[in-house]
Amino acid sequence: MIKYKQTTFASAIVILFGIILFYVGTDGFRAYTAESARLYQLMEQNPAFPDVTLEDSNGKIYPISELKDKYLFITFMYTSCGTVCPILEMNMGQVYEQLPEEYIGDEIVFLSISFDIERDDPATLAQYKEHFYQADGKTWRMARIPNEDELSNLLNEFGVIVIPDGTGNFAHNSAFYFVDRNGFLIEVMDYTEIDGAAKTVLEILEREKGE
Repeated sequence: MIKYKQTTFASAIVILFGIILFYVGTDGFRAYTAESARLYQLMEQNPAFPDVTLEDSNGKIYPISELKDKYLFITFMYTSCGTVCPILEMNMGQVYEQLPEEYIGDEIVFLSISFDIERDDPATLAQYKEHFYQADGKTWRMARIPNEDELSNLLNEFGVIVIPDGTGNFAHNSAFYFVDRNGFLIEVMDYTEIDGAAKTVLEILEREKGE
């Protein structure tokens, strides 16, 4: 009987230890995968958009500070991508369409940032944006960050994983990134949840307007 109790006690300790490890490893049960845990940690940190210089599809070069005091709805992509990126950008266009016109441009700017700085020059970006009629170059801009160090810093701060596959393509994660007027990342949203993303952005814009 004593041996049985000892075995039961030992098993309970093992189970309890496993639960503790799972709790710690999933940020208190709030994340069940490596990706969700990473995103949860990212949102806890609320990183600032680092100081970078953009070059857009019009060939215009300007610091990100030019968009200061506006909300930024951001995607990270590359134009040669034949898998997720076109869907990512089409979904971005649908979020754009769901927001009232009064907010577009004045309160919020949509920004698609290419991480393929070698191939995605202004001419390539200009050609690519023609596939998305909302991408007018002003309220929805497509740009690259020519400085590799600046680009790497931004990707690192925002938890964007980009891995060259050796054939000219990249393995990368995809999401909608929402930056507030002060330049801080406040939301990372599932790019497949279009209505949910639009609702989140609109609620933030309307809440600020009502204050």
